Amino acid sequence: MIKTIIFDIGNVLADFSWEEHYIRMGCTGELLERLVRATVKSEAWNEYDKGLLTDEEVLAEFIHNDPGIETDIRRCLDNVEGMVKRNEYAIPWIQELKQKGYQTLYLSNFSRKAEEECAKALDFIPYMDGGILSHKEKVIKPMPEIYQLLIDRYHLVPEECVFLDDTEKNLTGAQAFGIHTILFRNQEQAITELKKLGVE
Repeated sequence: MIKTIIFDIGNVLADFSWEEHYIRMGCTGELLERLVRATVKSEAWNEYDKGLLTDEEVLAEFIHNDPGIETDIRRCLDNVEGMVKRNEYAIPWIQELKQKGYQTLYLSNFSRKAEEECAKALDFIPYMDGGILSHKEKVIKPMPEIYQLLIDRYHLVPEECVFLDDTEKNLTGAQAFGIHTILFRNQEQAITELKKLGVE
């Protein structure tokens, strides 16, 4: 029997709209492609979420990836408000699950900068029973430590949990602990998959 629903945040409860943010900052075409390669799609982006480096240290890594667009990197990442947008269904969905007696938790790779500057998009968090943002713990999915931490902190029985994430490798990490998983595509698909696990 499932008792706990664990949600990823980015592209599940909220959209990670980095492309829209860069375009809003006037970056299109080849510049947009270079920005994406140097930042969001680079290994250095994980350092944001791990919380082990300062913002300036992570920025230096991005600039090292493509020094020719340093000005644009700095300008686009000076403030990332709007890069994360809460999905309209997030709060009603959480409320509905809680009313039915399910515990709701979040488990997300998330930077301190994004948490602070996109705070308005995270207004569903107070409705949940808790969770983990990676930057606070210095570990990210799919590192085993982050799943173990969630299990220990909330005294979870893995077989009574289901984890919704849009990234396959993060689900594989959870499966190793015996947690049920759903590869999230959209809310309708996720609800269908949850029903198969007995979650109404």
